[in-house]
Amino acid sequence: MFNREKKYLLLRIIFLSAIISYFFLKNKDSDKDKFITYTINPQKHNLQFFWKDDSNNILKSITNLKNWLAAKNKKLFFAMNGGMYKRDNTPQGLYIEKQKILAAIDTTSGQGNFYMKPNGIFYLNNNNEVNVCRTDSFKLFSNVKFATQSGPMLVIDGNIHSMFKEGSTSLNIRNGVGILTNNNVLFVMSKQAISFYDFALYFKKMGCKNALYLDGFVSRTYLPEKKWMQMDGNFGVMIGEVGN
Repeated sequence: MFNREKKYLLLRIIFLSAIISYFFLKNKDSDKDKFITYTINPQKHNLQFFWKDDSNNILKSITNLKNWLAAKNKKLFFAMNGGMYKRDNTPQGLYIEKQKILAAIDTTSGQGNFYMKPNGIFYLNNNNEVNVCRTDSFKLFSNVKFATQSGPMLVIDGNIHSMFKEGSTSLNIRNGVGILTNNNVLFVMSKQAISFYDFALYFKKMGCKNALYLDGFVSRTYLPEKKWMQMDGNFGVMIGEVGN
């Protein structure tokens, strides 16, 4: 009788494990269908922020960025729009490029996603260390090499933004950035319209303690290694990985 009970218990454990594995793999495959993702190790890869070319013209599109870099014998491996912008394509909020402050930090209140507090800042320092933090906790040090401000924060200290509601019907294409537990950078763009809550949930599931929304409807990503090449756009700031 004891052996039969042990055998029955073992079969139940195997059965339940199979069900859990099935749903885990199903959700994982489902996420692949929903998002285009790219992970960068900032200590090994050349991560840069872009806004204008050498003639002080705003680059605006991924095509223009790619061609401008190609003229310098540089290759673009990845790019996406890197934050919100005003009608004249100037950055909305803080923008730092190569240690120069090109747009001032915005701590005011207003309407729209950018002002859904807390908003935040994604930045890279001279030691190629990255961070995403709330705007109100950002400290401007002289070694900040690149920075872009946007909003809202998606994940804050491991928690989804309190204003996001599960089951929300406010859907849009969205792109954002988060910091993984190994200090690599995770860039994500949704392939289909998605709510803020579900977008933030993905970053949380991936282990990001902090993540920042970059933009929505206008979002574009260039990632040829995954056969995803959106070359158009009319942006302000763009973020890219560059090589020779």
